[in-house]
Amino acid sequence: MRRRIIAILMENEPGALSRVVGLFSQRNYNIDSLTVAPTEDQSLSRLTLITSGDEARIEQITKHLNKIIDVVKLVDLTGGAHIERELMLIKIKATGGQRAEVLRTVEIFRGQVVDQTSTTYSIQLTGTTEKLDGFLAALHDCKILEVARTGVTGLSRGTKVLAI
Repeated sequence: MRRRIIAILMENEPGALSRVVGLFSQRNYNIDSLTVAPTEDQSLSRLTLITSGDEARIEQITKHLNKIIDVVKLVDLTGGAHIERELMLIKIKATGGQRAEVLRTVEIFRGQVVDQTSTTYSIQLTGTTEKLDGFLAALHDCKILEVARTGVTGLSRGTKVLAI
């Protein structure tokens, strides 16, 4: 089972997202992460999803997705050179000597403190899923109060684009 990043250009219409998600639930495929937003062309949305599967399963998924009327174009980003990023907001309880340690860790991971109180830090961090997971692991001594992650989004490297 290999992790795959599939980017989809689809019509920005009511029900389009539910048809894509419905395809996964009907066929018992799992979506690990999903992000979607309108593109520069307001009639189109870009959906990026993470799923896992062997070559045969991914081929079936892409064939089924291409049959959905709202899907204009799709690409498996993991098939070539690509850039992927995820955003995480995390609220941590930190007091005393922990506060300096948290700030050092944030600096090492190139994050930003976006809010703070006398006992908490709210931190913004972007990067690969592995980087964000590493940051969470580095905070093992801290009490994590809340985590919000966007899920992965990505682009192909170089001149290759997902466009019509």
